[in-house]
Amino acid sequence: MTAERLASKCELLRSLQLPGTPLVLPNAWDAATARAVVEAGFPVVATTSAGVAAALGHEDHQDAPAAEMLAAAARIARAVDVPVTVDAEAGYGMDPGDLVAALGETGAAGCNLEDTDHAEEELRDPAQHADWLRAVREAASAADYELVVNARIDVFIAAFHAGSNVSQDELVDEALERAAAYAEAGVDSVYPIALWEADPLRRFIAGSPAPVNVLKVPPAPSIAELAELGAARISWGGLLQRGSMEHFAGLLASLADEPVG
Repeated sequence: MTAERLASKCELLRSLQLPGTPLVLPNAWDAATARAVVEAGFPVVATTSAGVAAALGHEDHQDAPAAEMLAAAARIARAVDVPVTVDAEAGYGMDPGDLVAALGETGAAGCNLEDTDHAEEELRDPAQHADWLRAVREAASAADYELVVNARIDVFIAAFHAGSNVSQDELVDEALERAAAYAEAGVDSVYPIALWEADPLRRFIAGSPAPVNVLKVPPAPSIAELAELGAARISWGGLLQRGSMEHFAGLLASLADEPVG
């Protein structure tokens, strides 16, 4: 892909992230599902690290080798003409310059970068993570690469996985502090993954200094309600891949029940 073509895709992706008129991003995990997303009329393809890792025979959360994940992302980007935003997890431990170069080589118009340290299984210090995000932005700018960075905020999902009794409303202030730090570092949008309750979502979106991506988990408000709240992006993460595999398992079960002979 030429630099000019990639630049136009970055510009298009950034222009579509409009609060109140959200960019709807059904997440793909291979070239076939990416093509299906485009054929259904969606203007951008987002990848899911969980789905891509599963297709490659690995678990999520950077269990898969970075080279395999990035090669899969490159195949997806080659398969479609629309912008592709890549779930790059926590950056695979790569130096910001190397990460930016790798994303450029895949043809990524954008990326998700999360603030969980998977090696330590804890959230990164927000100031240190903001410095890392700033280095990513500076590396992209130095390369004349207008990479669209969606900074994932893992406060809510960490509490969910820990079985915490802390309410989502109580976590909004901490999430907004991270959003402010990441926005100041130059990200284009923030992604409070697993924040699905309407009132805390409203508070977060109203207080966020950057456009907000919302994960469309089943408890979350409808797409129309999320638009009214001011969401700029709506994505499904690994949910569509999981649902597809459940459907596939049902088809296999029906075949197994058919008599032989």
